[in-house]
Amino acid sequence: MFSKNKSKFIKSLQIKKFRTEYKKFLVEGAKSTVELINSDYFINELFVTENFLQENNSLISKRKLKPEIISEANLSSISTYSTNDSALAVVSMKDNHPLAADKNELVIVLDRVKDPGNLGTIIRIADWYGINKIICSETTADFYNPKVIAATMGSFTRVAMYYCELENFLSGVSLLIYGADLEGENIHEFHFSNFQGGYLIMGNESEGLSSE
Repeated sequence: MFSKNKSKFIKSLQIKKFRTEYKKFLVEGAKSTVELINSDYFINELFVTENFLQENNSLISKRKLKPEIISEANLSSISTYSTNDSALAVVSMKDNHPLAADKNELVIVLDRVKDPGNLGTIIRIADWYGINKIICSETTADFYNPKVIAATMGSFTRVAMYYCELENFLSGVSLLIYGADLEGENIHEFHFSNFQGGYLIMGNESEGLSSE
């Protein structure tokens, strides 16, 4: 039977303080959970409905996972979704390893992007473009926020994130740095002359790039 203590623990992971303390986060919904199972993230616990298990049994077995089957009502009660009829996983966070652009690689840099939904959407679009590294200011929304994970639609499994003090980081790079600005050229028409790799900085939703 699904215990109250387990329910309380899972709900606590909706709060950044407890995610940081336990170094765990939540993945919810069918698409994101399937992408998770196909990734290299360590899955601590997996809660599924009968239907989700039947549809994905071979995938779950391949990862040698032992999911706990619970009702849709119980699953929805511990989820951040208003209704969840498929799955929820408790997953270990990855370490905050430094990232850098390799030769001929474009890396996105985010300066104080505050809205979790915006961050998740940026991650999903980056994945679509084949960009798999994003470097964030320490004041950018938390990658492991459930709203961020949900908005990525599974792309969080393919895009690596690194949080750091941006001014120090950017002062030490040798490749070109580009800044996105409303007064600038359309990025789809901009000519990256002799591009050998670099960084594209996107700023805060209302204020753009910081003066630093």
